Amino acid sequence: LGVHNTKYAVRLLYKSLGWTPLSVKEIAGALPTEFGLDQNYPNPFNPSTTIRFSLPTEQNVRLEVYDMTGSLVKTLLNEALRAGNKEVVWDGTNAAGGKVASGMYMYRLSAGNFVSAKKMILVK
Repeated sequence: LGVHNTKYAVRLLYKSLGWTPLSVKEIAGALPTEFGLDQNYPNPFNPSTTIRFSLPTEQNVRLEVYDMTGSLVKTLLNEALRAGNKEVVWDGTNAAGGKVASGMYMYRLSAGNFVSAKKMILVK
């Protein structure tokens, strides 16, 4: 439970930065053979939406949300993940933790050489 415990130290760092990491949920099933980014669901959404993606190999993954002007709203993931089918829930907040306005947003997945983006709509 001390600072020499890696998980404790990381949680302490996140807390000091005012940042809460999102959990990446593993989806059971066979390992995918190719990269994929699914349409979020529900869409339109309020107050949260689920984004699923597939990794055929272990990769550094970056999942970001942008508004329609191209401004980065929030980085949902920026870490190495094992191969498999994954899902992340976005709660409609920006990087500072504030609720974002209704409207259309883009989410973009980068993993190795794979890059894909899709649109989603937040309705309040």
